[in-house]
Amino acid sequence: MPKTVESLWYNEDNKAFKAHIHYEILKSVPVSAQITNGNVNEKQILEQNLQPGRLYVLDRGFCKYELLQQIVESDSSFVCRIKDDAHIQTVESRELSQEDIASGIISDCTVKLGRGSNVNIFQQPIRVVKLKCTERTGWDRDSRNTKRVPNDDEIMLIATNRTDLSADVIAVIYKHRWQVEIFFRFFKHILGCRHLLSYCDNGVAIEIYVGIIACLLIALYTGRKPTKRTYEMFCWYLSGWADEDELLEHIEALQKQN
Repeated sequence: MPKTVESLWYNEDNKAFKAHIHYEILKSVPVSAQITNGNVNEKQILEQNLQPGRLYVLDRGFCKYELLQQIVESDSSFVCRIKDDAHIQTVESRELSQEDIASGIISDCTVKLGRGSNVNIFQQPIRVVKLKCTERTGWDRDSRNTKRVPNDDEIMLIATNRTDLSADVIAVIYKHRWQVEIFFRFFKHILGCRHLLSYCDNGVAIEIYVGIIACLLIALYTGRKPTKRTYEMFCWYLSGWADEDELLEHIEALQKQN
């Protein structure tokens, strides 16, 4: 318990640690990380680490118009969920294809985002794709016992500066953002990075990077994204509970699935 309290209450100004990770969705691996105290705003960290030639897929927690414009100015693009109450002025409506409709697309429009001083932040056309989706989970607010339950269909607004992609492709791109959540679950629950081995800045940073290196090594050896079963097999091998032949047999079985 004292160690848990120490990790949560780092000092009077910094109450926790926060890992800001760039995650490659197509490769299913993290590529960089920056460790800060828990009070640092993740949007500011992203602003400081923008790279050219990227397509940033962001949830609505990153919906800051100035940040989205900075992404464009860094020669990258974005697909970002915006808040449901965002002020939208439609400039042009795009015709939906049968594929769009089948994907749950309700509308696809070129718009002006924001109001007042915010309306002139964007220097290029912005699209907003409105789609119907099913949230994976939500809170059961009617139950005395708080629990997760499936949500009904709801409307989601996705903003992007990519005018060359169809609306159904934009929807698929954002759908794959869920891999980020899967990675953090793997990172905390399977690699064990939820438990801090050190409580100083350098120690926490080393643990985070060791976890990322483990993910990359597993991906390189197997050709697939890390799974709990594969991680366990590597642990058994390193602990002497599985021999090299058993490890290679497991890897070959994964490679055949590619």
